[in-house]
Amino acid sequence: MPTVFAATESSVLVDGQPVEGVQGIDYRMRRARNNIYALGSTERIGVTSGAYEVEGRLRVASASVALDALEGEQLFQIVANLRHGDTTTTVTFDECFITDKAFDLSVAGHGQAVYGFSAARVREEH
Repeated sequence: MPTVFAATESSVLVDGQPVEGVQGIDYRMRRARNNIYALGSTERIGVTSGAYEVEGRLRVASASVALDALEGEQLFQIVANLRHGDTTTTVTFDECFITDKAFDLSVAGHGQAVYGFSAARVREEH
């Protein structure tokens, strides 16, 4: 049975302070991989791992004063406490910095800021 987390029960902290109006968070981890082939063969016999990167986006209703205050290469931490009933998972992003910000305001809705970030690492605790 899949684990389903509820946005209404979850929370996000930036440097220990709650971020109000979080609409969503998404992230991806990537590790560079290179195939190793035997001499004279086209079949892979191994893999080497290289650089590791974490990128994500935090969507907030209107804007976040705390995230707007982060400038340049200022490092911070994001902790997402994902919850549904008694099921919890904590996802921690270490040594983050803002990579970009976008803002959208549509006629039928409300403003939404999207903060792109990069992290040195991500840790998941179940």
